[in-house]
This record gives sequence, C-alpha cells and structure tokens, in this order.
Amino acid sequence: MCHSVRVAVVAAILGALLLVCLLALGVTLRLLHDARREASNLQETVENQLTESRNPRAVQAAGRVVNKVVEAASRAREHGVGRMLVASLEDFSRWAGEQRVAIGRMAADDGTVTILFSDIEGSTALNASLGDARWVRVLAAHDELVETYVEKYRGLIVKTQGDGHMVVFSTPDLALRAALDIQRAFGAKWNTSRELRRTPITVRIGLHTGTAIERDGDYLGQNVALAARVAARARGGEVLVTSDVAEACAEDFTFTAAGTVELKGFDGEYELWQVERRLA
Repeated sequence: MCHSVRVAVVAAILGALLLVCLLALGVTLRLLHDARREASNLQETVENQLTESRNPRAVQAAGRVVNKVVEAASRAREHGVGRMLVASLEDFSRWAGEQRVAIGRMAADDGTVTILFSDIEGSTALNASLGDARWVRVLAAHDELVETYVEKYRGLIVKTQGDGHMVVFSTPDLALRAALDIQRAFGAKWNTSRELRRTPITVRIGLHTGTAIERDGDYLGQNVALAARVAARARGGEVLVTSDVAEACAEDFTFTAAGTVELKGFDGEYELWQVERRLA
C-alpha cells in the first residue's frame, strides 16, 4: 500500500472517531441541559409547595439541595465531567470533615454522651387518617419544631427515620432541657405551626446517658439501643429517662418513678423515671 493511501485511511479513521466523539459530546450536553431545566422546575415547584405550608426552614433546605443539582450540571457543562467530579469529591470531603468535628464535640470530658430518641405516638394510624399529602405537612412541622430545640441546646441530630429522631447531647442537662421544651411546645396553644394547631400530635421521648461508639457519622452500641428501648416505653407527652440520667440531674429536675421494667435485648430490670419539670 502506497504512502498516500495509508495516510488517507488513517485520516478517515481519525475523522470517524472525531465524529463519534462530537456526537457523544452533543448528547451529553443535551442531557445536562435537560437536567438543569428539570432541576430549575423542581426547585420552583418545591419552593411553592413548601411556602404554602409556611415552613421557611424546609424551603431553604430544599432550595439548597436543588441548587446543588443545578450547580453540578453547570460545572459539567462549563468545565467538563472530570473537573465536576473533583469538585464534588472536595465538597463531600469538606462536609464529612465538618460532620466528624461536630460529632466529636458531642462527647463530654469523660467520653459519655446523652442519647435522645423521639417519635410520634400512633403515627401509622394518624398517617392513614390524614392521607399522605397532609401527613407530610404535619411531619414537616413536627421536624421543624424538634430541630429548633435541638439547635437551641446544642444537640446533634444523628439520624431521622420517618417520624423519629435520634439526637445526642454533650450533657444530660442539655438533653433534658431540650426534651421538656419540645414537649411543652407540642402541647402549647401558642404553637406557631398552622399544621400542628389543626392536627395536634403527641411525642414520646426517651433518654439514656453513657459511652457510645462513633463510626462514620453514626453512634452505635448498647447505650444507644437502651435509649431507644426507653423511648419505646414512653407514652405521648412523656419524657422517660434511665436512673443514670435521673441521678446526674437530680438537683435541677424533678422526677417521678415510672416503674421497674425489663427491656427487650437486655438482661435484668431497669428503673425508669418520668421527668416532671426543671427546677432552675
């Protein structure tokens, strides 16, 4: 094969490869353009719906999430997928580091944390009676109220599941103050949430204090499980605690004996206490 023929063949192959690359790039840019448009529409829809439910915190949170999607699409279009991936990994690493620092601050000097579990009493039946759309609005109002007092008393929400929260505090005193304020707010006539005034709910709260294992942004161990069992024993409107919490806060809160019980998965019996009020 002469030199000119070989050059022509190579040029044809390179041209075909270039054409394929351009077509793939065009398709990718089109998909990113459509994703950005859909994300903008989603942001507008979410903000409109949540504004109607008068939940400004939820609006801001939803807006931040959707904005991240829009920003990712923009970075991919303007700088390429490689740079977008690097930026995303940097964002994630920064978030993970901040979260780990926040979790580290929760432990007291002796390494203990106070663990609070809460959930809505009779939530399954309430959901069925209200329907999904209204239940979601009630749940959003519930979440905002709980998060308000967790933030006030410097707690950290470790996880949420459905209508339940798992929260850790550095001291039992802060955890009890948050728990009592949460219960007081849910039962108050001055509650500013329209949804909670229309649909009163009762919340069960249980607390225990002790050491826990922190791993990948979560807390694990027997003391975590014990706190969850205590919460399951509470009735709506109650704050139940173990003797460890009651003894640590005996000078600042009043407690009423709630009985000695067996807790699933644990040996022996545990004395539980109902928190009545804060003394100071």
